[in-house]
Amino acid sequence: MAAGEVSEFATVEPMPRVESCVIVPVSIEVAFAVSQTTGDIRYRWDPFVSTQRLLHGATLPAKGVRTETVSRHRLRMVSEYTSFRPPTQVGMKMIEGPWFFANFAGGWSFREVDGGTEATWRYTFSIRPKSLSPLADRIGVRLLGKDINRRIAGFAKGCVDEVVLGAVNEPT
Repeated sequence: MAAGEVSEFATVEPMPRVESCVIVPVSIEVAFAVSQTTGDIRYRWDPFVSTQRLLHGATLPAKGVRTETVSRHRLRMVSEYTSFRPPTQVGMKMIEGPWFFANFAGGWSFREVDGGTEATWRYTFSIRPKSLSPLADRIGVRLLGKDINRRIAGFAKGCVDEVVLGAVNEPT
């Protein structure tokens, strides 16, 4: 796969999963840092997020930290980091969210490749009521697949955006 080229993957059984992958021309540490940006820097590259904030006084992402995200579609979700392993992996699960998700989880994984970093973003989900899942799962895979492809394309642009890169390279 060439830098900037997006590959996608989707399944429906046993729990629907969508994923998208891109190679970005930055180090694994920088790619990881871009994926975890918040506020105006996040809004600069992520076309899905309208607002996002860490909850309960958290100032940095970490395992157990919760976030509230409101999408540009006005859907609200509270999620919790289930894993946080810089610079290779992040996992989150929905705590509260849209009524139609029985479960929702997402995660990033990163690996070094020639010329940069391969970033993969995944969602898994289940729909309620379960009786709708034969049709709703396929619709969900299609809609979330489009969403994750737009988001990872935005992430790739963020990885070459001087404002975003300046923000993640600032000393703490």
